[in-house]
Formats: sequence, structure tokens, C-alpha cells
Amino acid sequence: MEKIMTMGEILVEIMATRRGQSLRAPGSLAGPYASGAPAIFIDQVARLGHPAAIIGCVGDDDFGWLNIERLQRDGVDTSAISVLKTAVTGSAFVTYRLDGERDFIFNITNSASAQLQPAHVSAAALKDCSHFHVMGSSLFSFRIIDAMKKAIEIVKGQGGMVSFDPNIRKEMLRIGEMREALGYILEFTDILLPSGHEVSLLTDAADEAGAIDELFAKGVKEIVVKRGPQGCSYFARGARLEVAAIAVEELDPTGAGDCFGATFVTCRRLGKGPEEALRYANASGALAVRAKGPMEGTSGFAQLDALLAQP
Repeated sequence: MEKIMTMGEILVEIMATRRGQSLRAPGSLAGPYASGAPAIFIDQVARLGHPAAIIGCVGDDDFGWLNIERLQRDGVDTSAISVLKTAVTGSAFVTYRLDGERDFIFNITNSASAQLQPAHVSAAALKDCSHFHVMGSSLFSFRIIDAMKKAIEIVKGQGGMVSFDPNIRKEMLRIGEMREALGYILEFTDILLPSGHEVSLLTDAADEAGAIDELFAKGVKEIVVKRGPQGCSYFARGARLEVAAIAVEELDPTGAGDCFGATFVTCRRLGKGPEEALRYANASGALAVRAKGPMEGTSGFAQLDALLAQP
């Protein structure tokens, strides 16, 4: 079976242990946990038993090896992760507000992940890739954008597919080159996995329905709009599905969207229909939020089936 692959930031996450805790004062912290949106995505793919690999950079330090060893343990091919002696692995410190919202302090742009460039992307690394996934969070430098373009062109050139989780902020769209890069990626996207508000950000349409039509006109084949506790919506030409979320107690939302997207993509690659893939994706996101730590809630089909079997 050919691989699902992704590329981008690999980091550790260190979290406050209680809500309302501030990083402006000493306090208890938990971690480090393996993290990074592309890393969470590909770990979930591997947990589902599908061949999976990631291209990225980490430092030659404990944080970098923690990530590599975790991904390898779950079945991810890490041979395209470069271990750099001249840079440190990225990190994110996370605090939780009383209402559950999160605040982050990131060290990514000065980390090993920011050293990712087109030279790290080759036809040899992607020769077994039939599906390439792009995370919008990874598009934080033009060097990385060029690397993404190179990877997309290689995969498309060998008949593969591309999925794209935008994960974008409005400020990014004010940068002309960034908007241009997003437009370029959309031209090659087969499966789009936006959160609700992102649908309109990516188009000139005034409402969601118009945005969906515009995205289909660009060549996107399937669109899954993630709506959090409200579930998700699926769009294909002539088809629409609404699937309700699974109600669970949320402990940590980090990584839930990445697990959702990975599960949907994997299920579709395995030949499952849209509705079944959405049900599994919802279950994957539900299990993710029940675990403390961004990658601690990844799951296999046995766990997803057990959750879906509950009344």
C-alpha cells in the first residue's frame, strides 16, 4: 500500500497543569509531549494501520528524539526527518483560560523546523507517496512554502492526491505572497478540510454556499467543514452530508482537528464512503479531546469502533 505523507513542524508541547494558570509566574507544568500539527496528523494515520511518513527537521536534542521515537513507535516512517546539530527542536508552552480557551508561546520560527527547505524534498523521499497532506500552520516561511510546492508537484506528477487543512489566520491573508501561496495550493487540492470560518476566508464569496461553489470551480473535489461541537458538513458536487459530533467531556482540544482530518483522509484512502469516513473522523476527534497532550489521543480502529458502538 502506498504511503500517506505530510511535511512541516515537529515540536514539543509543555502545558500548564491547571486552568487560569499564567506563565508570568512560576507554576507546575506537564510535558514535554510530542506535537506539531503535521506530526499529530501523520501519527493518527499510522495508528489506523496505513503506511505513513513525514518530512521535517528537528534538533539533535532530547525534544527531537522524543518526537522521532514516538512517531516510530506508532508506525510512522521517520527516514525523511533531518536531525540538525545546528538548531534546536521547536516548542510550544500552553496555558488554559478559565473558559477553556488556550494561549500559546511558540518557538518555531527560530527552531529546526524553520530550516525545512526545498533541498529536503526529493522524488526519492516521495516515491511511494500516493497522498500528500498540507497543514496551513506549516506555511510560516517562504522557504517552507517553496518546499511544499515542490512536494505537491512531485506527488501530483506521479498521479497522487493532495489534501489541505488551511488552519489560517486573517493576518496571514494580508501578506500578498501568502494569499498567492494558498491559492497555489488550492489549485492542486483534492480534499479540503477547513474549520467553519475558513471557508469564506479562502474565497471571494459572501457566504458559505458561494464559497463552496467557488472552491469546486477551482478543482477541489471534496470539502469537509469542521464545526467542533456542532459536528461537520461534507460537500461534493451534487452531495451534502451533515454528521453530528459525539458528545464527550473535553480535557484538551489540542490536536483534535488534526486527528479528525487524518482519520477522514485515511478512511477515504481505504475505500470507505463519505458518511462512514465522517463518523470515524468524528470519533477520532472525540477521543483526541479526552486525552491530555496533543498526540496522546491518537487512536486505532478498535478504539474508534468501541466509541461508536456506545449507545
